[in-house]
Amino acid sequence: MMKKIWHWTWRILLALFVFMLMYQAWIAAHVWWWIDHNPHSSSFMEDRLEVMQDKNPDAELKHQWVPYKKISGNLKRALIASEDAKFVDHEGFDWEGIQKAYEKNMKKGKIVAGGSTISQQLAKNLFLSTKRTPWRKGEEVLITLMLEGMMDKQRIFEIYLNVIEWGNGVFGAEAASRHYYGISAAQLSPQQAAKLAAMVPNPRYYDKRREAKGLLRKTDIILTRMGDAEIP
Repeated sequence: MMKKIWHWTWRILLALFVFMLMYQAWIAAHVWWWIDHNPHSSSFMEDRLEVMQDKNPDAELKHQWVPYKKISGNLKRALIASEDAKFVDHEGFDWEGIQKAYEKNMKKGKIVAGGSTISQQLAKNLFLSTKRTPWRKGEEVLITLMLEGMMDKQRIFEIYLNVIEWGNGVFGAEAASRHYYGISAAQLSPQQAAKLAAMVPNPRYYDKRREAKGLLRKTDIILTRMGDAEIP
């Protein structure tokens, strides 16, 4: 009896291992394809559309891909200054930032800061669902390594600029620029760009509260840091 149990246990574990390898290969194939092909959607975009259509079956996302050169340098500098100052130098992970976030969270007794880099944020947006699972962080690490290993920094940043959430159903720099300011992403001023960057951590909240004191305060901080931001 025990022998039969062990036999089936090992078969199940082997099947899970093979499934995991196939899933990683599927992700790697997508990353490789996106080196020179633009993703039309992301896992996070699909999740949000499903939520929106539960309330309104006719709901659609606002999203329009634009190439890197047609996105304002102001927005690129603002996002680097706000989200990942060491982006061009690290290999996917900002260990100092992670340590600082950990210490801050421990001091507050709850999660008040994150240490995710732009590469990690892109990994989550492209492939992972919004559901918290025990293996989600590990998968994020693997995908981040794939992105950093196969793509250069400019390509990672270009995809990030085009798929991140900027409001309720608003995704990417072009849709955000038109949604908030009625202009293209190429035309953003430093002030406009800084404000968009300040919205990234909580875009749906700020979509409804565009003059929130915290948002305006963070916008001013980002403006002062933009001059030092190094973009790919």
